[in-house]
Amino acid sequence: MNKTILVTGGAGYVGSHACKALAQAGYVPVAYDNLVHGHEWAVKWGPLERGDILDPARLASVLEQYRPSAALHFAGYAYVGESVTDPGKYYRNNVNGSLVLLDALLKAGIDKVVFSSSCATYGVPECVPIREDHPQHPVSPYGYGKLVVERVLRDYERAFKLRSVSLRYFNAAGADPMGEIGEDHDPETHLIPLVLQAAVGRRPCIVINGTDYPTADGTCVRDYIHVTDLAVAHVLALHHLENGRGSDCMNLGTGTGASVQTVIDVARRVTGKPIAAEVGPRCAGDPPALVAEAARARELLNWTPQYAELETQIQHAWAWLKTHA
Repeated sequence: MNKTILVTGGAGYVGSHACKALAQAGYVPVAYDNLVHGHEWAVKWGPLERGDILDPARLASVLEQYRPSAALHFAGYAYVGESVTDPGKYYRNNVNGSLVLLDALLKAGIDKVVFSSSCATYGVPECVPIREDHPQHPVSPYGYGKLVVERVLRDYERAFKLRSVSLRYFNAAGADPMGEIGEDHDPETHLIPLVLQAAVGRRPCIVINGTDYPTADGTCVRDYIHVTDLAVAHVLALHHLENGRGSDCMNLGTGTGASVQTVIDVARRVTGKPIAAEVGPRCAGDPPALVAEAARARELLNWTPQYAELETQIQHAWAWLKTHA
């Protein structure tokens, strides 16, 4: 069996961890990335091919050169706030780019795709924990774009027999346990690295956006899932498709929520730093709680998070930040 896999966005945060997981499982990951937000140093387990998913000629060339058996699709812009202020950028790149990619895969005879989707497709949840059959009413162009690509994949299966697994993950966190790769966004918007940046003095404090939510301590609750666990799930989803099983959509989360205040408290304990915090206004559209029901991934993929504890996730992120501050 051909063990070469195209990984779009393979130089990014989750994509690079997926490349490592693929290599550990005996695959050769080919990272395809335009390096707008990805990092060349994060590509360590296979070749890097610089290119854009909106470039059909470049995609065709790379597919012809490596002849992968499947694709893991991570490439896309991922700043929810920016998608609200510049929606065209997100629809052009994330939606149109996915169409260009899928058409290139079909022309190359590739019929298996694992898609990096998001809990943002659900919008403000009607109930928590969130199951896969929860209504999908995204509140941002980012989330809506992910939903559109999920629908495109469903239509492409009917029309062209292109099978896919869409993995809707919740809040990616942590870093490679061996310290080989980690999170490095510019600008950074994820809570855990922001808190840790405050711990090392790269920012004066962490701002808590709202303390009057209907949660135990008044701050937003999120389901944090270790990036390595996400990466492993993508390999298991690939196995699912290789074994001839049907397309599906699955949540990836721990099923346990942690509040913003809890994240800060645990980070103070892990780092031994005081970490100053101040209260700011709520972020528009922020749901009080987003927590996954991930039984489907456990049942169909035999996936179990190995780093489900928030403290472990923060420890790994802290170890990474200290060596790359």
